[in-house]
Amino acid sequence: MKKTPTEEQPTDAWAEALVAFDRDLRRRGAAEKTRRAYAIDLGQFARWASGRGLGPEEVGTRVLRRYAAALSSRGAAPSTVARKIASLRSFFRSLLEHGRIEQNPADLLTAPKRRRQLPRTLKPADVAGLLDRIPAGTPLELRDRALFELAYASGLRAEELVNLDLASVDHDDEQVRVEGKGSKTRVVPVGEHAMKALRSYAERGRPALSRTRARNGTAADGEPALFLSKSGRRLSTSDVRRRLRVWARHAAVQAGASPHWLRHSFATHLLEGGADLRAIQELLGHASLSTTQVYTQVESSRLRTVYARSHPRA
Repeated sequence: MKKTPTEEQPTDAWAEALVAFDRDLRRRGAAEKTRRAYAIDLGQFARWASGRGLGPEEVGTRVLRRYAAALSSRGAAPSTVARKIASLRSFFRSLLEHGRIEQNPADLLTAPKRRRQLPRTLKPADVAGLLDRIPAGTPLELRDRALFELAYASGLRAEELVNLDLASVDHDDEQVRVEGKGSKTRVVPVGEHAMKALRSYAERGRPALSRTRARNGTAADGEPALFLSKSGRRLSTSDVRRRLRVWARHAAVQAGASPHWLRHSFATHLLEGGADLRAIQELLGHASLSTTQVYTQVESSRLRTVYARSHPRA
């Protein structure tokens, strides 16, 4: 959102309140990305409120309604407005908990309805085609095959993949220990194909990439990361997205393939195979079952399509 003439730098009161809220987020184990998103949304509101001479304790529901209306009039999408309202609700809840206000002004604010996008998924045959097209000749190919086999086999986020260490994989019990959102740890089973790819990478791929790090003057055993870059350092999430795009083009998979597509496909294919929704929630690391329930909509959408195509009176 662009700054308008009615926005100013946040007052000291706002700056202090935002710092205190960030401390709360840190204490609750919020991810860096989450804290950054809150800082952007709340910083924008703090500037808007400061331009109107309002401090954190002087904001009421009517003020928040005016702010939401201003966002919409400036072309913000309903999903954006809803996200900013959610950020404000969390911020004022923190003020309430610290006794700085008597009630949360955002509790009475209704967020605009968002059109919920169904997760984009790949068919099982397309996933198999994608993974099987990744060769296993070079260290980088071995890494990529293990990386994306694991992403699909265990439904991991890109950030969870790059944060895995060597010690995260239990080869005996064929499972992986994952640190998810909010520093919550879960243990997820790993399928046979993914375990085979991980063993090949551990035996022939990672040692070669680790030696590259040593040739660059850094101790070869100093990097605990499971997945290494060609320079022997921990992969980044942008590396994961870029490499998946490369292999998706090789396999002629639909454009725009992302690591999250593999995660969505993991959940959808489990549901289609009869898995319990609660089990899928635990495997994905969702805090709320309502987040996982979006996959039931994907399944319902698929069934409606099959019905429309197959029933003579549809």
